[in-house]
Amino acid sequence: MPHAGQHTDSDLADGGLNARLAGMLPDIVQQMASRVERGEVARYIPPLARIDPRKFGIAVVLRDNSVLVAGDADEEFSIQSISKVFSLTLALGKKGDGLWSRVGREPSGDAFNSIVLLEHEKGVPRNPFINAGAIVIADVLLATHQPKEAIGEILRFVQSLADDDRISVDRHVAQAEMATGFANAALANLLKANGNLDNLPTHVLGVYHHQCALSMSCRQLARAGFFLTSGGRHPVTCRQVVAPERTRRISALMMTCGHYDGSGDFAFRVGVPAKSGVGGGILAIVPGIASIAVWSPGLNQQGNSLLGTEALEILCRQMNWSVF
Repeated sequence: MPHAGQHTDSDLADGGLNARLAGMLPDIVQQMASRVERGEVARYIPPLARIDPRKFGIAVVLRDNSVLVAGDADEEFSIQSISKVFSLTLALGKKGDGLWSRVGREPSGDAFNSIVLLEHEKGVPRNPFINAGAIVIADVLLATHQPKEAIGEILRFVQSLADDDRISVDRHVAQAEMATGFANAALANLLKANGNLDNLPTHVLGVYHHQCALSMSCRQLARAGFFLTSGGRHPVTCRQVVAPERTRRISALMMTCGHYDGSGDFAFRVGVPAKSGVGGGILAIVPGIASIAVWSPGLNQQGNSLLGTEALEILCRQMNWSVF
């Protein structure tokens, strides 16, 4: 069996990957349906607290642009922190490596919304995927824009990557996050106090909360993430979205920081770069082979999808997909 980045002639010529996945994905959905322990939905964001924890969907996009789906793969959900992959990509396009003077590239070892390290390290977040780091990224994207313009830029970028203009921001989720995001407000104010926000915290938080409220299905999310699988090329137009070197760097951060203080365990169990969100979604990248999106709303103690992680572990083990 090939490792990530390798293919057999039969896989490429005969659609072997498609055939195997077509039989495997429904089986994974069935296995997940039988699980008693499903984790806990994110109750601190009221609209997410109402999501049925029995939901489960999975989608895989292959390099020939074929899409295989199973379960609730076409039901939209709040992608939350998965949006940080796309905002980081945009910010790197604007600032290049100058971005790293404002945010680090190391795992935090703490919860995604922790304020402790930010205070200790004088307002420089450990990485762009914890909340403090993503707030700095939102500040970069805001720049000279009005908040609505920055939100629109992020939305159009994701729509373009997925080749789907139906993708939208869930206004109810965004409003709920603005009304309850006191911890994020504390992070933004501490960043501002340390000189690491150029714009007003309220404006930056408006951008950040709206990007987290992007609503997508597994099918749309897997398509939007495919540029990281294909060396930065758009799956439909084949235009270069970002340079291959930059896709490798984004994928490296997904591997080391994409699951917060659960990133090491995810790498150990699954072995591919991935980014989670408290809406229960996970975007996983198998370089050169596939983009995978899975959704199961119940979370583990680190705020990552419990069954989504298990499903990816099963899939990657059976397909022998790993970067190691």
